[in-house]
Parts: sequence; structure tokens; C-alpha cells
Amino acid sequence: MSTGVSLRELLSEDVRRDPYPYYARLHEQGTAFALGRGSRFAVAVCGYDAACQVLRDPDFGVLDARYLDRGSPGWREHPVMSILQASVFNTSGEDHVRVRRLFGRAMTAAQVGELEPMITRIADGLIDRLARSARDGDPVDFMAGFALPFPSDVIGELLGVPAPHRPRLLPLVRVFDSVLELGQHSLAEIRAADDAGTRLYEYFSALVTGRRAQPRDDLISALARLAGQDGEELTEEELLANLVVVFNAGFRTTANLLGNGLALLAGHPDALAALRADPALAPSYVEEILRFDPPVHFAVRCALADAEIAGVPVERGRLVLVLTGAANRDPRRFDDPDTFDPSRVDNHHLAFSIGPHYCLGAVLGRAEGRIAFPRLLDRFADLALAGPPPERRALMLRGYDRLPVRLLQLTSAGR
Repeated sequence: MSTGVSLRELLSEDVRRDPYPYYARLHEQGTAFALGRGSRFAVAVCGYDAACQVLRDPDFGVLDARYLDRGSPGWREHPVMSILQASVFNTSGEDHVRVRRLFGRAMTAAQVGELEPMITRIADGLIDRLARSARDGDPVDFMAGFALPFPSDVIGELLGVPAPHRPRLLPLVRVFDSVLELGQHSLAEIRAADDAGTRLYEYFSALVTGRRAQPRDDLISALARLAGQDGEELTEEELLANLVVVFNAGFRTTANLLGNGLALLAGHPDALAALRADPALAPSYVEEILRFDPPVHFAVRCALADAEIAGVPVERGRLVLVLTGAANRDPRRFDDPDTFDPSRVDNHHLAFSIGPHYCLGAVLGRAEGRIAFPRLLDRFADLALAGPPPERRALMLRGYDRLPVRLLQLTSAGR
């Protein structure tokens, strides 16, 4: 136990650029830390076992509507908050189980297996487009050219978002997601997120109306039949809020998995060569990318009863900051945790969380990474960054806004 830890350093520019030295210092001091009454959070957790305890224990819950009603009674005036709180990510108990079950039916291992031809087709089309863009030898932006459109097209196909609509939704998603970041947000940021949330909500409302009139073979049509029925399997508010959030989450985290992973591979040429030589290694590469440089670095929970985390007491009603990005580098759990090692075994990281709120799209995200990386390396015999990786400052949805790459010595498509 330690009381000498402050989150001020975590929120500093230096640590936001590279949080891993900070995490290493935390690990030297312990696994959970009391932060004092002056902090929004009572306890910060960096240890793997302690993080698993909090994320699994029913005595720690998400910040649902009941929590916000106690501390921020005006939250319903903000569309971004109303959408987030009605979604599966911030509900609990029977409501969470019911909504998660309905959306999760499309993302089981069996269902994702059936989607693999579609995922491969989308990946190949975007790789072809990258190849055309790179013909003159100039750098191309990997994020704009592949990492963002690939998973957004996949989740768009799954949900039933028409292809022409997807590009104009991406900027709204980025603004909407900005309020998820750790730290204070300006009134201008909140208003922008509210506007983005309203526009996304209205877009999906119109799409649901259209699908009720003319159903298709997609998830929106299937769920639209359930919403508002007498059995109330799904309310209209739940349907629309979850469509917004599932669409957002369905590509933002995977885009960052792809961007972070490509930068890692470019910096580890031996690992890149090994994957190129043996594409069957892709699943273990995806897991190590997720552990070593995950798209999400923290989760927040509220103590629903007086509890204790690794010897640190936390009172009922206080918040706990779970640093999952740090837990993935816990030397008590992972040998040589600061080394990128795709051959690592027993790699049960927390990039997708754990417990009741384990990532709904984990199977889909893994499949997208497993398919994308080998096909990129197969198509481009020389794939390298066009310069040092740009800075990243986010801890939630941590990834590159841009990632210029050079795609030289193009091979013929081996499909």
C-alpha cells in the first residue's frame, strides 16, 4: 500500500506521450494505491491480480445512471451522456445481461467465423487501394487508408450501415468519443460531443425507421423487430443508444490495434520477418500487440460496498481507477513485460477487460487483426514507417491520428 501516488503525473504531457515508464515506477511501489480525499478516485490499481479483482467483483460496478444521479443530477441534459448511459457499456444487472445478449448474438466465435469471407474481401479491397496510392513512392497514411476504413466497413456491414454513409460518420464518432478520455473536459468539448451524439442518434433513428419499412439481412433490421414490442426485449432508447456506441466501439479500438501493431512491427524487423514467413503466427502477434500497446489503458469502477483492494481500503461510493495498460505490463504476471515478444505464451492480457463487461467485440477485433496483418505483409514486400511515429496523447482509445508509411517493392496480390 502507498499514499504517495498522484494522478497529476499520469495526466502530464510527458506521461501521456509514453505512460510505460510511469507504469514501471508504480509497479516498483505496489499494486494498488490510495489517492486521498482530494482526488476524484479513491484508489488507483496497476497490478494485474488487483485489476482482475476489481473488474470481476460484483462489489465494484460501472458508473451507471444511479451513480450519476447522486453526483451529477444534470447529466441527462447532455445527449452524449444519455447515449453512453443507455448503452451496454454503462448498464448493470439484468438490463446489462439482456441487452448484451441481444447484441452479442452477432459476435460469437461461430458468427464471426461466418463473417470471415466478408472481412477478407474488405481487407483485400482496401489493400488494393493502398497499393494504387503508393505507386509513386510517396508516403500514404495507413490510418486513413486502411486502419480506420477496414473495421468501420466490417462493423458497418454487420450492422447494416450503408457504405456511402460510413465516411461521414467517422468524424462524428471521433468527437463523440473525446469525452471518454481521462481528465477534465471544456464546455466547448462537451457541447461538440453533445452535437455529435445527437447527430449519430438521429442518423440511426432514421436508419431503423427505414429498416422497419424495408427489412434487410442485417443486425439493425433484426433488432428493430424486437424494439418496442410488447415483451420489451429492447426499448427504442436502448436500441438507438447501443447502435451508436457499438458502431463507435466496433472500429475505433480495432483501428488503433492495427495502427499500433503496424508501428510495433516496423520497429521490430525480426518479428515482422517471422510473421511474413509464417502467417499462422498472426493470432499470437495480435495478442502481444494488445498486451504491449493496447488501445484502451484504463477502466473506472465504483465501490458498491466497503471493500479492500490488495490491502487498500475503499469506501462505498468511491471510485477506483483501474490502469489496465499498466496491468498488462505487471512484472508479477508477465515475464520481461516491457519486451515485445509475439511468441509469449499464457498471454491473458486485459486489453479487452475481464468480467461482466468483457469487450463485446473481442472475437471480431481479434479476427480483423489476424486477417489484416498477414495480408498486408504478403502484398507489400517492403512496408516501413515514413518517419518516427507521431505522438499519441490519449489513454482511452490510444492510437495514431495519422501514420505515414512507405509501401515499396509491391508484390503481386497472392490471393
